[in-house]
Amino acid sequence: MFHGSIVALVTPMHEDGAIVVDRLQQLVDYHVGNGTDAIISMGTTGESATLDETEHCHVIRRTVQMAAGRIPVIAGTGANSTREAIELTGCALEAGVDACLLVTPYYNKPTQEGLYRHFRAVAEAVPVPQILYNVPGRTAVDMLPETVQRLAGISNIVGIKEATGDPDRGRAIIECCGDSLDVYSGDDATAMELILLGGKGNISVTANVAPRAMHDMCAAALAGERERAAGINEPLEVLHRILFIESNPIPVKWALYEMGLIRDGIRLPMTPLAEEHREPLRRALMQAGILK
Repeated sequence: MFHGSIVALVTPMHEDGAIVVDRLQQLVDYHVGNGTDAIISMGTTGESATLDETEHCHVIRRTVQMAAGRIPVIAGTGANSTREAIELTGCALEAGVDACLLVTPYYNKPTQEGLYRHFRAVAEAVPVPQILYNVPGRTAVDMLPETVQRLAGISNIVGIKEATGDPDRGRAIIECCGDSLDVYSGDDATAMELILLGGKGNISVTANVAPRAMHDMCAAALAGERERAAGINEPLEVLHRILFIESNPIPVKWALYEMGLIRDGIRLPMTPLAEEHREPLRRALMQAGILK
């Protein structure tokens, strides 16, 4: 349904944590102009965990308005409460999104049966295309391929963001689900390999700072052009690593601040990038040709 480089967009903020709407417009325009294939609004990188429900829906609504049909918008609407996930997904549907991205319920550690019933309940309640999101490193629960296969039979569950960082896990889902479900990488460092194995794209942090290169890498990998994809990906590898030197989105927001695209605001409990990591991040941006 969506192919290529899908940016997990940051939410621009003032130093006090208030949302900077004009910078959000600037970011949307930046990605439209640099070939990004779709936008995730209010995902992990967008600090969805620290925005209340009203703010969450507001950012999604404004992002759809700013995109104005020029680029697909996918809204992060997952929650560890099934009822809240249904409410957020309904809000996103009303805002006019193209799809929703739903993370596995975090902290409360549901069983595989609980995961199946949770996602089935949201899909049945809200008639919008839905992409599952498995990131056990953050949620403390791992949705297994067998559970994904069961969910793939639900008509409006159309994909999964597989963020284990293990291309073999992605391949297992591709093999068991076939054409019934699109598989997206959620790990920049291994995204090229997963796409070459049959994934449909990458939901990317790195694309925030290198949108054109990530689009080109994904396009080459989707075309099966390993050598070309690897050549584009090689100078980005330092970014794939350093953008996770602290918890996401701390490093990528600082990188965008260095690039002059956003202000330096971030909400507690996230904090600005530690001083000792700032110069290595600048060097990585220069090595990738982003800063001079």
